[in-house]
Amino acid sequence: MAISRMIASITQYISEAVMRIFGPNDDAYPSIGVQPFTGDPYKEGTTDNW
Repeated sequence: MAISRMIASITQYISEAVMRIFGPNDDAYPSIGVQPFTGDPYKEGTTDNW
């Protein structure tokens, strides 16, 4: 009886993993596309020289 329960739990574990990998995407990321860089560009001579 314990062996059948162990096999059932292993089967459930593997099937849940397969469903998560191959199932529909559940990410909640907004689809905003590529965003331009809005920071300051690198200017030569502005770094601290040690």
